[in-house]
Amino acid sequence: MVWLTICLTLLKKLQKNRTPLLQIKKLSNHSAFCLLLQYNVLMIENIKAIILDVDGVLWRGTKPIGDLKSIFIELVNKKIKYCFATNNSTKTLKFYETKLTSLNIPVTSNQIFSSSKVTAEELKNRYPKGGKVFALGMEGLIDALNHQGFINSEEAPLAVVVGLDTKFTYEKLTTASFLIQSGVPFLGTNGDTTFPSPEGLAPGAGSILAALSAATGQKPEILGKPKEAIFKSALTYLGVESLDVLMVGDRLETDIAGGHAVGCKTALVLTGVSTLEMAKKFNPSPNIIVPELSHLVKMLPSWNNV
Repeated sequence: MVWLTICLTLLKKLQKNRTPLLQIKKLSNHSAFCLLLQYNVLMIENIKAIILDVDGVLWRGTKPIGDLKSIFIELVNKKIKYCFATNNSTKTLKFYETKLTSLNIPVTSNQIFSSSKVTAEELKNRYPKGGKVFALGMEGLIDALNHQGFINSEEAPLAVVVGLDTKFTYEKLTTASFLIQSGVPFLGTNGDTTFPSPEGLAPGAGSILAALSAATGQKPEILGKPKEAIFKSALTYLGVESLDVLMVGDRLETDIAGGHAVGCKTALVLTGVSTLEMAKKFNPSPNIIVPELSHLVKMLPSWNNV
């Protein structure tokens, strides 16, 4: 971790001398330094809580990223609160609780916020009595909808609700297309066109939404990240002002954009979808860029003596 210490020392000097961000980006091509090229990296000194994406941050497919047990021991020791916000609509909250626990991460289901959960909650707000919806998705979406009083049916549905569906067929595409063309509201759990896997970037819910948009000429209403609902639910759970919360993710257009929109600091980890080159061009810029979560956690403050 010598490079991390060197980078932080250099950044402190640059900040003290008020070196502009543009000049910082041109100072060095050294890969270690470039991973920490954001001028306001020291803004995380006041962070009291973090919201974590999971795919591409904690794991890639079935493979954990880093020593997760040690990472969360350090978070607990530093008294940094945490919760999880995922756009993955395929899994139930119980699944995530079980998986996180199996990786030695202390968690309860009320710390987990998914695009399926916020989508089902929004539908409940619009249709308090529940009813029929035509859902393209896996167990996570169906379970969340059922919990809010909705059943999956193509007969006079209140809405077409689309998440990632690994059993997506032409028949489903046709049925959903006809319903949307007839005026049925078109909702998407998330617009992620891909998600990280050990083999590469696999097609995500956004790819299915794109097919439906092409077939109908209609754009879906997205309810997961980067929309505010999932972030606001997480912030309510944490009970911490957004300025003192760090959103940690691997995708610029959802994690970083969404976290910024609700007033959180943001951190991009380079273990998932977005790259350093993409981050340099993205607006709003992440407040910090790190190789992986373990490096970030070492930089967070400790509130042990507060």
